[in-house]
Amino acid sequence: MSDIETELRVRRIENGTVIDHITAGKALNVLKILGLPDSSHGVVSVLINSYGKYGKKDVVKIENRELKGEEVDRIALIAPNATINIIRNFNVTRKNKVQIPSFVEGVVGCINPNCISNSNEPITSKFKVTTEDTGLKLRCSYCGRVISENIAEQLL
Repeated sequence: MSDIETELRVRRIENGTVIDHITAGKALNVLKILGLPDSSHGVVSVLINSYGKYGKKDVVKIENRELKGEEVDRIALIAPNATINIIRNFNVTRKNKVQIPSFVEGVVGCINPNCISNSNEPITSKFKVTTEDTGLKLRCSYCGRVISENIAEQLL
């Protein structure tokens, strides 16, 4: 390998969170979920289509911020193989693989335009989440419509 191929592309962070193993091309959806860059006062680094041990992946590094549980649950819906690394003093102090939640509320909008959750009623969307051989599926608790593709496009 040449020096250019082995050089560090994004610097290490002292404190914060690194979201690794994001499905290639989904990093911008992770930024949307986290409200970035608007909600961050630190540096946010994004790698898209980076090559890792298991092929292409995306990586998001957020300085001086640790994620909340509900943020991790949202990330799991679009990047079910992601890993959340908590960094303190340039060292990984905690590393967890995301867990796909069994139920989400107020995270995704129903694809059925006639669903009561899409009306002017004060109703929060609710979905049962299942994983099958064909992938992740979200079933609306109100109308029963299933979302199995383009989940990121339905994020609220």
